[in-house]
This record gives sequence, C-alpha cells and structure tokens, in this order.
Amino acid sequence: MELLTLNEGKTLEFKRDLSSPKNLLKTLVAFANTSGGRAIIGVDDRTKQPIGVEFPLDEEERLSNLIADSISPRLVPNIEMVTVNERTLLIVEVYLSNSRPHYLQAEGAERGVYVRLGSSNRLADRELIAEMRRSVEGIAFDEMPIPDLSISDLDLGVIKKWFGDRRELDEQGLLTLKLLRREQGKLVPTRGAILLFGKDRIFHFPDAWVQCGRFVGNDKAVIFDHIELYEPLPQLVDSIMLFLKKHAMRGADFSGVQRRDVWSIPLGILREAVINALVHADYSQRGAPIRIAFFDDRIEIENPGILLSGMTIEDMKQGISKIRNPVVARVFRELNLIEQWGSGVRRMFREAEELGLPSPEIIEIGLRLRFIVHLAEPVATRNLIAGLESGLESGLESEMSKTVLHMLANKPLQRSEIAKALAHGRVSGAVNRAVKELITKRLIEYTIPDKPNSRLQKYRLTPTGQALLVKEKNRHE
Repeated sequence: MELLTLNEGKTLEFKRDLSSPKNLLKTLVAFANTSGGRAIIGVDDRTKQPIGVEFPLDEEERLSNLIADSISPRLVPNIEMVTVNERTLLIVEVYLSNSRPHYLQAEGAERGVYVRLGSSNRLADRELIAEMRRSVEGIAFDEMPIPDLSISDLDLGVIKKWFGDRRELDEQGLLTLKLLRREQGKLVPTRGAILLFGKDRIFHFPDAWVQCGRFVGNDKAVIFDHIELYEPLPQLVDSIMLFLKKHAMRGADFSGVQRRDVWSIPLGILREAVINALVHADYSQRGAPIRIAFFDDRIEIENPGILLSGMTIEDMKQGISKIRNPVVARVFRELNLIEQWGSGVRRMFREAEELGLPSPEIIEIGLRLRFIVHLAEPVATRNLIAGLESGLESGLESEMSKTVLHMLANKPLQRSEIAKALAHGRVSGAVNRAVKELITKRLIEYTIPDKPNSRLQKYRLTPTGQALLVKEKNRHE
C-alpha cells in the first residue's frame, strides 16, 4: 500500500488502534478544517508496519458513532477497510469541509477547534476561527469596510506617488481597486486600503509592521543589528531589501561588458519571499508582526497566518495560489511588484536550483508561515565588522568623517550642532560630505528616517558604528 511508504504530515496520520480516540477525533477535526486528509488505523505509527484491527466491522461502527456524537457541525467521513499483508486496516478519509469550523463538542465551539500544522494538531485561536468562517462565506478580511472611517483617512498623496500615471485615481478608480466601498450610502475605506495607505495604519492595525534582525551566528542568542519598519506595505519591500543588503557582502563581476554587483545573498529569491509574506500575511492576527531574521547561514522570512484552508506546501511549490488579501495583492500587481499569480514560489525554487543553493524551506510553525532561504556560503558578522573596521582605518575619505563618527558616540546631534562643535561658522561642505559618507557606509542613521529633511533631524550611531568604536577603543587600551 503506497500510503504506508509516506511520512505523517498535513494530510496523513497513522494510528495503532482506537484505545485513545480523542487524539484521532482532534485529527479528523483538523483535517476537515484545514486541507482534508486520511487517518489509517491499524498501523504502528513508529515503524509504519501494518498490525491490523482485530474486529474491523465492530471498530468501524464504533468509530462512526464516536464521530457522530463528538464532532460538530456533523462530519461524515468516508471509512473503508483495506487488507495489507493479511492485516485489515481502517482508512478514514476526511475532505475539506464547507461547514467549518468543526470542533469537539466536549470542548466547545471556541476551545475545541483544531487545525493541522505539519504532522500535529494545533488549537485554533479566535482570529483563525473567524478566518475559517469568512473563507466559507467567500469574504476576504482586507475587502471588508471600516464604516467609521472615510476617504480622508487615506494618504492620497502616497497613493498618487505610487501609482503615478498607471491609472486614474478618482473615486471610481479607488472603488475599482477596492480601496473604497459604498456602505450605507457613503464611501468608506476597506481594511486593505488602510493596511496599504492609511494615514494612521498602525493605529488601526498595530501589528502591520516588520521587525528585522541580524543575528550573530546561526541562532538568536546574540543580535547584532535590528530595525522596525512601519511604512506603507509597498514601501516595505525596498526597505526590507535595503536592510538585508546592509548586512550582506558585495563584490563585483567584470566578466561582461559592464561591471555587475554580486551579492552574497540571493536577492531575487529573497525579494519574492518578502513580497509573498507581505501579500499573504494574516493581518487579523494580533501580537505577530512580519519578522525577517538574518543569520550567518540563512535568512528566515516569517509572516502571521498559516496556509489558507485547502492549501498545502506542495500546492505552493506547484504554483497553486489562494490569495488571502485580494486588495493588497491587486495593488501589488498593479505596481508590478507581483509579475504573475502563483509564479513567485516556483520562481524561488527554480532560481535556487540555478544558483546551486539548497531548496528554500516552507514551514508552518505556530500559527505562522516561515520561508527559509539558505545561503551558498556563511556571511559571518565578524567579516562585516572586519570590513568596516578596515574602512574606519583607511577607507573613510577624510579625518572629518572619523571625527564626526566619534562625536556621535555620546548622543545624537543635528548637522548644525556638529558644525558648532567643530567651530564651523555654518554647516560646511566638509560636514555635509562627512555625514553623507557615514550614512552611505551604514555607520550612522537618521533619528527621523521617514523625514530625512526634517528641521528636527538628528544623526546617531548604528549598532555597526557603535561596535566599531568599541573595538577601536579596546585596541588602544
């Protein structure tokens, strides 16, 4: 029997017998709520050897009664008997249900709902239960209106900046993009509109931001650098990629007609993974921002929300796509951030093969989806520091840059304050060049990153700049 050669997973589980039926009932509920699946009874779940069911007809009737009495709404799986090596097995096949969410009656409709993650069953939280109900009704979270808001809550300037001449952004254009909806005789923004371009998007969706971290080594014991990003969703693509480039190594390829930058990380694969996370995140989840973790040997992109009901990881690899956030996806498509529906994941795996990299991994963990992109060679933080130390010693263009770097060790300063401390009558060209160079080399950063030209703008050391000054101090002691 071919099923016995497979490993337990999202759509398959082995059970030795029905002596402890509760776990089997949880599995059947999880199958019905997630992607369907088969439970095979009469198999040693460690060796996958058939041991058989002693009284298969009696056990089939008992199981049918257990399912009928224990699961709501009513679940009617297909139960059949199969003989393998003269052993009779029971195969319980459950399909993705249009009556989901199913739950164990003994635990109740709020505490007895389970979903399937890999080869285990996970209790669904309130937000996931709500998403199941929406999916059955064909309602997308980001298409739902926010009746208390109006068009004035959208940043129309940012929308026009992104779309340019791509389309007319009058009232009808915003309705077509489903950024607006007519609700009780007035125009109101959708949740997707606020997620994408809301003036106070974080107030309405406090977890719709991105946390980026660069860690030392291959675990999270020591963090080297981190940043929190709160920009509109389309802008987050470039901001995340900028953070990843900041901590990658860059070389040059002169084999062609022109010089070409060669990075130590696969930018194309990472960009696709970042876009996938932004488009498919479950923004109804609370306490769960999108997370980007850069380790020496890999980069992990993790978003809240497991795969939509009916989807498996193998489906994703085959290019099958179900869109959780159609408003966000439509805007990303219009802005050419998405080339073709369902093509991104396939392109990631194809590019990894072309580059000779291990295949990316896709894992459902907790109630989150994680993409793991492996690197061809480790990018150690000590190498980055060494390279920047070399720049501090010999690569900075002037003594002015070194002086400004040391000045900022005490506290953030404005350009005028830097000039005053240097006894310059005004902000000179030398000060401007020094600041520009230090920003370019990621040794200092803005205190108000969203408004570079703000009159309140100051400059502070980045974690990299701090680390370099500490190392320089230790060298001289």
